[in-house]
Amino acid sequence: MIHKIQIKSENLHGSFSNEYKPILKVNSGDSIRMKTPDIEWGYSEAKGVERQFFASAVKEETPLHPMIGPIEVNGAKAGMVLEVKLNDVVPGWYGTNWAGGKKSWQNDAVGLTGSERIRLDWELDRDTMTARTEIGTRPLNVALNPFIGLMGVAPAETGVHRTSPPRYCGGNIDCKELKRGSTLYLPISVDGALFSIGDGHAAQGDGEVSGTAIECPMDLVDITLTVREDLQLKMPRANTPAGWVTFGFNEDLNLAAGQALDEMVTLSPSSMKKIH
Repeated sequence: MIHKIQIKSENLHGSFSNEYKPILKVNSGDSIRMKTPDIEWGYSEAKGVERQFFASAVKEETPLHPMIGPIEVNGAKAGMVLEVKLNDVVPGWYGTNWAGGKKSWQNDAVGLTGSERIRLDWELDRDTMTARTEIGTRPLNVALNPFIGLMGVAPAETGVHRTSPPRYCGGNIDCKELKRGSTLYLPISVDGALFSIGDGHAAQGDGEVSGTAIECPMDLVDITLTVREDLQLKMPRANTPAGWVTFGFNEDLNLAAGQALDEMVTLSPSSMKKIH
């Protein structure tokens, strides 16, 4: 079955909790099509159309990334794995990125913490798959590589949890390989899975070194959710057009790299065949 979710405040939230009520219940193998808002909780369907802004349905004190969900998957149990197949990812017509103006390790490193925030507004062209902006009077064009930055299931721990940093149940992973044709595998922590998705990106390098990618709304996100009873995972992993990806999440990059390496070592050829 194919479900469609409308972009409206009732379907959005900006944090994770295993106590949030699902906006939709689906069966394993069902597909879902939706639009997603930009990072500022807005959406404009075409150039010249005023941007509409939305709010979180759960009224968090500090909502971060806007996400569609939660989506409950019938038959999903803690200890199983949720397979999230990205059938299509189509960006909207505009995007934005920022640098400087606040304290972060990136801005500290290049001396931009105390500077005025720099904002670039981009126009996205899906026909040429390029994004265009201007720096002063100089035009700048980059290639589009649309992907989803945030996908996750509800954590087992009680309470309300920020969308970032990412963790064992997913979240703000911001991996540019999670694009059309990719499949993300998430360890399920609570019955029903309670899956959420958002944070569309038009393009990004291997890290959000300015603090953002080219953040954009998505005119179409088409996914298929499948419960995998035959798999057991402690961490997310993905099968992408670029190859298999394992993840490590830690404030210490050495520990994160070690975790990702350990996950890759355990990803044997036999388990690859099984998970695929």
